Amino acid sequence: MTHRRWFTPWLLAGPSILWLAVFNLWPAVNTVILSFTNAKPIGGGRFTGLENYGRLLDDAQLADALLNSIVFMLVCLPLLTVLPLLLALLVQRRIPGITFFRTAFYTPVIASAVVVALIWGWVLDDRGLVNGLLGQNGLSRSPVPFLTDRWLLLFSAIALTVWKGLGYYMVIYLSALANVPRELHEAAAVDGAGPLSRFRHVTLPGVRPTMVLISALISVSSLRVFSELYVLSNGLGGPGGRDMSVVMLIQMYSRGFNGHLGYASALSLLLFVVTLGPMLFLLRLNRKAA
Repeated sequence: MTHRRWFTPWLLAGPSILWLAVFNLWPAVNTVILSFTNAKPIGGGRFTGLENYGRLLDDAQLADALLNSIVFMLVCLPLLTVLPLLLALLVQRRIPGITFFRTAFYTPVIASAVVVALIWGWVLDDRGLVNGLLGQNGLSRSPVPFLTDRWLLLFSAIALTVWKGLGYYMVIYLSALANVPRELHEAAAVDGAGPLSRFRHVTLPGVRPTMVLISALISVSSLRVFSELYVLSNGLGGPGGRDMSVVMLIQMYSRGFNGHLGYASALSLLLFVVTLGPMLFLLRLNRKAA
């Protein structure tokens, strides 16, 4: 390093490059290879060509998993893009006690997803808090099947995801709002612009790159949802696929768990393509807006 040898940069970057190659690059390449085989947990299997991809067209459960994943993303995307921004605007104000509310809103983020899903499962159970309150107030004669009906279970998981993610994206928006020049707000106020007008013409353009970033993060995480639905469905959406609430990642896990590694790899690549679509669309939308 003292004599500026040519290998000095590689010596410093070597451990990170090795880590990425072993734990990121090689698994990705191996997934592509396995998708063309009938590999099992023990043994590499044999080459089967496009057989696994042909099975995708005949898999009836895949249509349900794909539909559930897309619905999950389409509902979470606007909610987790807009609500955290409004929440950030609310807690951005410097008033006494606002630190408590910032901490309270962020607390669900640091909680374990499995623990939170278990608590929500107890609350939404047929004999849980929500159904108990509905029954006591005469709003429902029979328990609402939050955890057994396909769509109610899906939207219960969406509500859990939104509630848990609000604080995380709120912090990102707070950082973006701090970078919007106050002079622009003051100049707009002098020109007679009201709060809504300043929000539309000053705040939104200032945080637009952050909104695109958050939208991309939400798209990826929503399409890869696992813990929320798996725990709320009490495992029925997991191995064996005995539930209509199964999503792409759960189905991929169940096929691999049952020994069909080749088909699970093909499902993984399909999930990658499905995830790539919204990200490319958001990137194109951001370029047009710029």
